[in-house]
Amino acid sequence: MSYYDIKEIPPGKPAEGVEIRVIAGDKMTMVFFRLEPGAEIPEHSHPHEQMGTVLNGSLELIIDKDRKVVSAGEAYHVRSNMVHSGRCLDTVSEVLEVFSPPREDYVQKA
Repeated sequence: MSYYDIKEIPPGKPAEGVEIRVIAGDKMTMVFFRLEPGAEIPEHSHPHEQMGTVLNGSLELIIDKDRKVVSAGEAYHVRSNMVHSGRCLDTVSEVLEVFSPPREDYVQKA
């Protein structure tokens, strides 16, 4: 069993205006995102199934060509290999995402 203080996890910077803090498990990865207004996550896909929830702020997400604004208290699901992207709107936003299988690329960058 492990416990974490999110603020003490060293942040990674996968894109301009995007900060991540990663907790890696044996079969999943949990990632806390902090996005500055206007920060973008470019269109991409990966073999990992992904679920997320907006903790604070709001994002415009495009998942498989479906565009939606997702705000605090709302969640989303991205299936394996589905093309998706995102953009932080007018305020700093915080997002929690979970990936399975583990995101080795995030563990290496964090």
